[in-house]
Amino acid sequence: MKRTRRDFLSIGGLTLATIAGAQSVAQEPVNVAGFDETRTEIDPDLPWQPVSDRKIKMGLVGFGYCQFATQFGLQNHPNVEVVAVSDLIPDRCAALSRAARCEKTYPSLEEMVKDKEIEAIYVATDAPGHAGHCLEVLRHGKHAATAVPAVYGWDQLDTAEELLEEVNRSGLVYTMFETSAYRDNCYAMQKIYRAGGFGEIVYSEGEYVHYMPTPLDSYKGWRIGLPPMYYPTHSTAFYCAVTDGSFTDVSCMGYESRSAPAPDNVYGNKFTSEIALLRLSKGGTARMSCAWDIQGYHAEDGRNFGEKGSYTTQFNGSNEAREIVSKLKLKKPQLPPGVTAGGHGGSHGYLGNDFVEAILLNRRPPVDIVMALNMSVPGIIAHRSALKDGELMTIPQYVRKAE
Repeated sequence: MKRTRRDFLSIGGLTLATIAGAQSVAQEPVNVAGFDETRTEIDPDLPWQPVSDRKIKMGLVGFGYCQFATQFGLQNHPNVEVVAVSDLIPDRCAALSRAARCEKTYPSLEEMVKDKEIEAIYVATDAPGHAGHCLEVLRHGKHAATAVPAVYGWDQLDTAEELLEEVNRSGLVYTMFETSAYRDNCYAMQKIYRAGGFGEIVYSEGEYVHYMPTPLDSYKGWRIGLPPMYYPTHSTAFYCAVTDGSFTDVSCMGYESRSAPAPDNVYGNKFTSEIALLRLSKGGTARMSCAWDIQGYHAEDGRNFGEKGSYTTQFNGSNEAREIVSKLKLKKPQLPPGVTAGGHGGSHGYLGNDFVEAILLNRRPPVDIVMALNMSVPGIIAHRSALKDGELMTIPQYVRKAE
């Protein structure tokens, strides 16, 4: 018998009502690092251009601690009508209904996907559930967007292949809302790379530093003992989103601090920071890191160093490279009326708009299924390497089907 997430809400003899009370944190905005980073550079000479007057009928699912379902402006987009929302916990579902200005609610994603009116669903559920939930959405003929990461943990490597096969089979839009892809520096580096300003990348860096002395609240406690590299995309985006490349091999070392997670956590994880050295698919090397135990410093940041030029806090390089870059527009375009850039460096609104326009124009979104897997899966392999004291391990490769 197939079991749903609702079946698993009976844990250790607790009833649904008991868990709802225990996990029903106040639905006031929470103070999560990154959400307050709203400063961004927008080009006043690049206005938003509507591509259609059609409204996509969309569903939103998941309104947990970070309340991510409404963070990307989909409920405010002129080409979206939110027609249904869902969360397993009734209080949160009601709060999501209010925030999205949508009266129709479902008690679970499994019920929501049966609604034939819905064309697309944004999956903002628990990280371990993203891959399975998106498969459920796609198999019911609906476009899917997901919070990060695309897949989570060693036992989901087969699911990564299933996701890729389902997107290819269905022709539906799939995108991952990786916020680093639209941070100002990452966005600028992407433009510079595609124009030839870097040449070939020799060395790439990315880091996600988020001090968490106590794990944030999470569905079924999935953040307790979280292996840092299971949540790698805020780092790996600084190579993948810039070059559309991937990582082929990894050696990763883990750090066990005094504040290391309890040894009986569900992951059997003892590391609070993991630092990975990776080989790049287009040549060169990268250092990608995730850390939960560094105080006084929060970062979702990265740099790229190429044969012609490099970008640390700004671009510098050869005369030829500087001439290329001087002709580029490196600031982001304006967003639709009513949609704000949002948090994580003013990235939220852009990712939501990408999803909408990909559906309307029947085109591949910037962070598509292949890029999402190439950002997410290396972290899974990196953690396995750290458990084996840095053993060099091969990373699966994901490529797009011929168009």
